[in-house]
Amino acid sequence: MQVKINIDGGSRGNPGPGASAYVICDLNGKVISQEGYFIPHCTNNQAEYTALKLALIKSAELGATELFIEGDSLLLVKQFTGEYKIKNPDLQSRMAVIRKLASTFTIHIKHVLREFNKAPDALANKAMDAKESLGFNPIQYLPEDDEILAASAAKDNVVNGVEVTPVIRTKKPTQKSAKLPKQPGLFD
Repeated sequence: MQVKINIDGGSRGNPGPGASAYVICDLNGKVISQEGYFIPHCTNNQAEYTALKLALIKSAELGATELFIEGDSLLLVKQFTGEYKIKNPDLQSRMAVIRKLASTFTIHIKHVLREFNKAPDALANKAMDAKESLGFNPIQYLPEDDEILAASAAKDNVVNGVEVTPVIRTKKPTQKSAKLPKQPGLFD
């Protein structure tokens, strides 16, 4: 399955409270999944990297195989493609995780101007304002160290024309034989 993904991340204070966001659409532009992931303390670059990581996790959950990714962080795009060297040790380790997640996909990534990346920007700002993660069909499971639970239900959460709700994740089953719930068909 081919999907189009827009990603963005931001931090108020740099470092300070921030959020990462992704919007995944089918090739006709219909939103399949979107999430604004609140991060209590991060830099702008950490938020941008996290946005890509989350988009890859959700794409795998959806069963996507080919990803057309757009982001307004030239640094992230050039570092992902290897055109720019990653000097920061924290970003190096984040990129190692991203590359491992990306290895199962065919990826086309490009830099776009901010004016063409408004959807994830709006979602990241909404998450920063609410101080909680918000989403429509968000990631169901994240590793324990990435877990941020939503505190309360928010009202009037329509972003990018789709209603989003606070993200409340369930814990991943601990037994090795336990299976994750099957993702329902998106077009059933």
